[in-house]
Amino acid sequence: MTDLFADLPPQAFRKIDDDDDAVFYAPARLVTHIDAAAIAALTAFYCTEIPPGGVILDLMSSWVSHLPPDLAATEIIGHGMNAVELAANPRLTRWFVQDLNRDPVLPLADAACDAALCCVSVQYLQNPIAVFTQVARVLRPGAPFIVSFSNRCFPTKAVAVWHGLNAEGHARLVAGYCARAGFSDTRVHVLADGMQGDPLTAVVGVR
Repeated sequence: MTDLFADLPPQAFRKIDDDDDAVFYAPARLVTHIDAAAIAALTAFYCTEIPPGGVILDLMSSWVSHLPPDLAATEIIGHGMNAVELAANPRLTRWFVQDLNRDPVLPLADAACDAALCCVSVQYLQNPIAVFTQVARVLRPGAPFIVSFSNRCFPTKAVAVWHGLNAEGHARLVAGYCARAGFSDTRVHVLADGMQGDPLTAVVGVR
């Protein structure tokens, strides 16, 4: 899988709407951003990838985490941009609001988590390597980081490079983020091909 970064121009991580993200995300959006079939595919994938009984970081989360209903976890820590959405998520044991484009440093201890998730939000990160490096820091050795994405997004908030790539390119880009942040054994899984609904791909990096 070739590295796209060598050819990226300086403006690759600019957004159409460069106003304060806190303003954009201030209204609570209690909706799902992929269809039911894609959600079911993601939940089934989580069953195979998330170790039971551990601490899970749900990065860039919302009011729903798409986790298996019977998943046993010691703690599920949510992060997002809207307090109302996070408070409405019944799976989170605690949560915090933080704009990762302004401050990528996660307020978590080193090696504190057994898995990390980022569902359909990676396209909004303007400094993804810094964020992925922070995720690697807070994960224990051998822990997975599961980054899932579709072709749906808030177009004015997605970074320019995301708009310029297809699904395969998105997978290569996210795998590149993982590699540059120190993740190993990076795998790409097509969870839904988009023929009859929303496409969904997951990139998994291992700490």
